[in-house]
Amino acid sequence: MTITFDQALALCRSDPEAAARLICDLSARVDAQQRQIDLLLRKADDLERKVAQLSKNSTNSSKPPSSDITRPKPQQRQRGERKIGAQPGHPRHERPAFPEADIKTFHDYRLDACPECGNAEVTFLDEPPRVLQQMEIEKVVVFKEEHRSYPVWCERCQKIHYHPFPEAVAREGLFKERLTALVAYMKSVDHASFSTIRKFVRDVLGESVSRGYLRKVVAKASAALDAPYAELLGRLPLEQAINVDETGHKDNGGKFWTWVFRAELYVLFKIDKTRGSKVLLDVLGEEFDGVLGCDYFSAYHKYMSDFNITVQFCIAHLIRDIKFLTGLPDAETCAYGQRLLAAVKAMFKVIHRRGETDPAAFRRALEQARDRILEEALRDVPSRLDANGKELKREAFNMAKRFRENGKAYFEFVTTPGIGPTNNLAEQAVRFVVIDRRITQGTRGLKGRETCERLWTVVGTCAMQGRSAFEFILAAVRAHFRSEPAPSLLPALG
Repeated sequence: MTITFDQALALCRSDPEAAARLICDLSARVDAQQRQIDLLLRKADDLERKVAQLSKNSTNSSKPPSSDITRPKPQQRQRGERKIGAQPGHPRHERPAFPEADIKTFHDYRLDACPECGNAEVTFLDEPPRVLQQMEIEKVVVFKEEHRSYPVWCERCQKIHYHPFPEAVAREGLFKERLTALVAYMKSVDHASFSTIRKFVRDVLGESVSRGYLRKVVAKASAALDAPYAELLGRLPLEQAINVDETGHKDNGGKFWTWVFRAELYVLFKIDKTRGSKVLLDVLGEEFDGVLGCDYFSAYHKYMSDFNITVQFCIAHLIRDIKFLTGLPDAETCAYGQRLLAAVKAMFKVIHRRGETDPAAFRRALEQARDRILEEALRDVPSRLDANGKELKREAFNMAKRFRENGKAYFEFVTTPGIGPTNNLAEQAVRFVVIDRRITQGTRGLKGRETCERLWTVVGTCAMQGRSAFEFILAAVRAHFRSEPAPSLLPALG
């Protein structure tokens, strides 16, 4: 029942004690209802936060695209007048002709008569012929050799002795250098299982081998690549700029991590049990003086703070985290994210116009864009505390804290040549490993992990340098069998 002002005033004059009891009762009810409202608000905030967390995908967080449950349909291209195929004005791409020295057989065709009128008196012109080149594989021939060591009897020793086989022959075993390199190539580049390689050897080469022997063959190739891998591992701490990333790795049912270190001229993979900063310390050491491009993972924070390492955090990851703020139901947090996102987009507009301005003007514009982002990140940060002093708008609070503590680490590329604003280089290099993991299901022990590290390093580095991974593996295997120095994966030193 609602009491009017006049009724309340009359009650106070006629019976002050009853009025006081009524006020206390109403106050208690208000307090109880307020507590209930606060509880409901907290539950609503928690629910909204959980909904927002569930809405995270590869576009507004660091989650990989493969984790997306549903993906938005790509916008369909509007049909225009353009036809399928080559477009006017585009340069024509043609395969270069084989050198004449590479041609094994020539087939010449000459007309004896005019194909239209039948005239037999035709004149051969001093013009180059039309050429159609073809290539074919011949029947695969496996050359088989036999090495024989005959016994001799020593009357003095009373023993039978055999001449030792040459060291290279003994190291090769059944598969010589080219077959060994081929098996290693199929295992790494083609992501082939030992069962698949076994079928290839059986169906194409006409021979039968066991999966266990193929594993030994790959182990020989891995041993041949030990020195080139160690050379890159020793070179990494001397680099001026390195991009780093990591991805999960399966080993005999256990959880491991594949780390990728990408320098300017090469890429190196390392599989480790931990995802912590210990790996960075083991590979790069305490005295690393270059710039480390990476995402915002905690291991990089620790390595940076413990040893005063210069870090360039990935802006692409930052943009996705800011986009997450713009999708939250809280209006203030959403507006904060939109302001911050607009400032970041303005910086990339400056980057895209780099070729239109002189270097000094570009540098000034980039520094101004950086300063604006840092200012927006710390200006008017949404905040609301509960009765216990706990921050309710944690997403905006955490973003501001990130900029307050490590904001400058997102913009090292502004003043440091050789490093980019994103960690795309490392992420591109690690895709090959993710595909291999999906197909092969990982490794089964230390030897398998070492083999993957070395073969992946060769494949990734050769791809960067435009070299043939097969030819490099072959050269390394040949040197290993002959006890010669291994080739180098560093082109400047090779």
